[in-house]
Amino acid sequence: MLNYIWLTLLALGILAAVTYDLSDNITDKYQNGKKIEVSIDSASVSNLTAQGKHELNLTIIKSIFNKHYADSIKTDLNFSATLSNDTTKSKSSLYFKITDKFPGIWKDVASAQGDEDDITAEFITENNQYYIVPEKVGFLKMKSLTNSALSYAGIAVEIALGLIGIMAMWLGIMKIAEEAGIINYIARGARPLTRLLFPEIPPDHPAIGSMIMNISATFLGLGNAATPFGIKAMEDLDKLNTNKGTATNAMCTFLVINTASFALMPTTAIALRAAAGSSDPTIIIGTTMFGSFFATVVGITLAKIFEKFPIPLKELPSIAARNMRLITTVLGGLIAFAAMAYFGVLSAIGSLFSFIDVALLKTIVGYISILAIPTLILTFVTLGAIKKVKIYETFVEGAKEGFDVAVTIIPFLVAILMAIGIFRAGGAMDWLVWAIEPVTNLIGFPAEAIPMALMRPLSGSGSLGIMAEIIATHGPDSFIGILVSTFFGSTETTFYVLAVYFGAVNIKNTRHALPAGLIADIAGILAALFIVRLMFG
Repeated sequence: MLNYIWLTLLALGILAAVTYDLSDNITDKYQNGKKIEVSIDSASVSNLTAQGKHELNLTIIKSIFNKHYADSIKTDLNFSATLSNDTTKSKSSLYFKITDKFPGIWKDVASAQGDEDDITAEFITENNQYYIVPEKVGFLKMKSLTNSALSYAGIAVEIALGLIGIMAMWLGIMKIAEEAGIINYIARGARPLTRLLFPEIPPDHPAIGSMIMNISATFLGLGNAATPFGIKAMEDLDKLNTNKGTATNAMCTFLVINTASFALMPTTAIALRAAAGSSDPTIIIGTTMFGSFFATVVGITLAKIFEKFPIPLKELPSIAARNMRLITTVLGGLIAFAAMAYFGVLSAIGSLFSFIDVALLKTIVGYISILAIPTLILTFVTLGAIKKVKIYETFVEGAKEGFDVAVTIIPFLVAILMAIGIFRAGGAMDWLVWAIEPVTNLIGFPAEAIPMALMRPLSGSGSLGIMAEIIATHGPDSFIGILVSTFFGSTETTFYVLAVYFGAVNIKNTRHALPAGLIADIAGILAALFIVRLMFG
């Protein structure tokens, strides 16, 4: 499955880039070699014939610019430029810096000329009229695609290297906890839940404790701690794997739980909303919990269903009978949530708890987030010392494993992030938005939010950037602003999680983990749309 998706991302990205570039060349979008009339203020005219460099103040009338580039700027374009006169060659050129006030087409031209913040142009005087001819550009999408592929490959290495310290620290602490028997105690306490989710894992196996630590860290929003715990859990699960290189049922279920990312406090989205001036940044806590809960339930259900295939049809009734308790629990929970939301019960329940001080809740959760990591470290190290564990030597031994794991995942991260970079830069995302927009319109899905929904499983930084742009445009407390904030908290970067967790144990056959994770993302997005429209639409 991952092979086909990786190839699809690459092929669509490159195909989209070639298509856009050919279209731009055929339509002469950038008007290569063609002059555009400019006006010069009277103070600058005296500099036009003098040798050397001089500052000019230029203006392009909006009607002239729009006709030249088939654009639609609203005001005249006023800017400063540096003129370079070479009287010995009767040649003049100028360059000018590109700022946010410039139209997008000139930003594209600047990005194609090497330096991304300026444009170099020929300066022409004819019959007391002044013109500029920007340098010729072409194949902008292919250049952007190449730069993006190289950039994302570098980002992948930076991410992996950035994980080395965190991985070394947490796997060192986990090694102490394992030697002291703490992980076994955690596993025993979570036995009722883990027996239902991971029946094939021995109840006292260290993997159970690692998974519980990971899920708990995710729930509390402790992202830096969740990843090392998750990788440690994958390593422990791989020790039970009899078919190395192929994901087990437990691995797939665990990965889906991580991609669903059920969390109490979506701290990143709240921080961005607060920075954007929201009157109530924490208003998305309830909607995010609803969306991520729905994604988690759907993801786990699908993981349990997919792990049964391929199976003969005649065995389906017996399998359903053996899993009837799980099926009825899941279906009952989904029906109950849907019914409560439809009849407004969720809003009524929310009003019953209106006495709760949301700011106080945020403060409490914030303190928990701050104190959780130091408390875990102190507790594990202290208990290790009490249990006569050689805590320093044990920590170093675990830290060495963390270093090795962080280096191991580099090729997997490079492969995934490079493909995502090509897919984005080539323009394939625009195609995907165009293709699904008719469907999303039928369910009342705002077109402005589609890029956010599509980008979230692919890239954390990309989706954060899209969310910030949408919030800046529509406002943090608008329906769209609340919706994309809920999207961010209700789903996870599925491809990144898959690359890191499976890459840590060299899993190449991911089986049903990716489709279950992606469908869970879709479920989280739809649930977020449902609850936000119900409460704020």
